[in-house]
Amino acid sequence: MRILTTVLLLAPVSIATTGLPTAMAFAGEKDKGPVTDDSITDQVRMRLAGDTDVKGGGIDVEVKDGAVTLKGAVDTPRAREKAEKLTKHVKGVRSVTNQLTVRE
Repeated sequence: MRILTTVLLLAPVSIATTGLPTAMAFAGEKDKGPVTDDSITDQVRMRLAGDTDVKGGGIDVEVKDGAVTLKGAVDTPRAREKAEKLTKHVKGVRSVTNQLTVRE
């Protein structure tokens, strides 16, 4: 009970000093708000850059209302397919247009 009281008392201070919304003030809670195109862009870029097959540094990611377009060049057909698959699994993505080309 004492820990719960402390957490409840500190939560408003945390929110007031950090400007975080209530849902973000507690560790482990996920933001349940709408997914923005900017957050989709960030998530797609992080997934692509972190994948050893895709090596997404040279891929341009455009997002409009959850519709993602991938442009640029990758090294292999596998990387092209994997980039699309990784993108489809990002929260908020409604569709993926894969315009990636394979370098020769």
